[in-house]
Amino acid sequence: MEKPKKKQNELGTKKIKKLLLKQSLPSIIGLVSMSLYNVVDTIFIGQSVGTVGIAALAIAAPIQMIIIAIAQTMGIGASSIISRALGEKNHSKAKSALGNFFTLVLILGLGTSILGLIFLKPLELIFGATTTILPYANDYLTIIFSGAIFMCFTAAVSNIIRAEGNAKFAMAIMLTSTIFNIILDPILIFGFNMGIKGAAIATVIAQIISSILALQYFISGKNHIKISLKDLKIKIKTVKEILAIGASSLTRHSAGSIQQAILNHSLGFYGGDIAIAAIGIIFRLLMVTLMPMVGFSLGMQPILGFNYGANKIKRAKQAILYSIRSTTIFSVITFIIVMIFTRPILSVFTSEKALLDLATHAARIIFIMTPLIGFQMITNGVYQALGKSVKAIILSLLRQLIILVPLILILPMFLDLDGIFIAFPISDLLAGIITAWMLFHEFKIFNKKEQQLQKA
Repeated sequence: MEKPKKKQNELGTKKIKKLLLKQSLPSIIGLVSMSLYNVVDTIFIGQSVGTVGIAALAIAAPIQMIIIAIAQTMGIGASSIISRALGEKNHSKAKSALGNFFTLVLILGLGTSILGLIFLKPLELIFGATTTILPYANDYLTIIFSGAIFMCFTAAVSNIIRAEGNAKFAMAIMLTSTIFNIILDPILIFGFNMGIKGAAIATVIAQIISSILALQYFISGKNHIKISLKDLKIKIKTVKEILAIGASSLTRHSAGSIQQAILNHSLGFYGGDIAIAAIGIIFRLLMVTLMPMVGFSLGMQPILGFNYGANKIKRAKQAILYSIRSTTIFSVITFIIVMIFTRPILSVFTSEKALLDLATHAARIIFIMTPLIGFQMITNGVYQALGKSVKAIILSLLRQLIILVPLILILPMFLDLDGIFIAFPISDLLAGIITAWMLFHEFKIFNKKEQQLQKA
């Protein structure tokens, strides 16, 4: 019991700067590694299959996001119950949550595979596949859905391991998946001449290896919670709690999928397959640049939650301000690099001039307001840490659904394809203004509480 106590003492006493780095770094490394294998897939498919292959990955991305959403719903919900139960020393509740988590992963993972394969073509059409993209998307997603249970398990179980305080092992699982995917991609895509099918097989094999590594963690007894067969029996109350807590994550990911579906249809209508492929490349680049900011947000949350709960308001505010500063510095540096080296960076994905010209043009528009994204992510993390889930959900939906989707539908009527690209910076700007107002209001609540504590 010494280690958890030591970690809690650090949250309340260690210098915020050092603490933020220590808490954020494993999450940043893990998240960047997860985004990298999507980037690697796109690079190899771009160089082997070409525009239509990249477009197929762009169609597959929001569908894969649904799989991740289901996984995160289970993982975040169960990990929340487990971490609180361990804090309360309620080991029977923790065991029940973990056991039900494994059963849920099995049921929902298999259900996702079966339903995905049955309704594959309608799904692809809903998410914007054209007649030329459809065969490639079908080849890729058939394999992905066949291995969906492993993808679900790997994505979900990392949350459980983090809840036990083992962020480094959770990071190791994600790194393992990335490394094997990067190794297998060129072997299967080029060596065995499997094209887009090779990329999908590499992803599934990498997820299987990570799942085995994660399962070994629990079987070997490295985890704090030891479960028996009776803990695997579904308890309706536990399942309801898991799904209720994870609902905010499901909402966020689902919103992203809806936005992507509408975006793909608009791109296909105004620009064709090449426009879908261009956004597919840009989104891979955007994902890599956003992951470190998400990592800072995740690292900040336990620091903020602990210190706010302990009435150490000054430290709580420092955690927010240092996090905002860190993400803003990172986002500004990213903005400068992307704006200067747009074409060289994107040329890694494709050598086709028409696609490269369009992607370069679009990226310079889409990335204009990226310096505003960092503090928006931190503010979202603030509400999650404080348990204000409704505000957290509103902020999550604000940029990618509430503001962006109407702009994607309206602006192209006047500006053609450029209208879709311009929708992104306008959405970032408007969401940034609203987020700044909400954060300012939250700091007023912080200051009021601090004054009350000083008087007391």
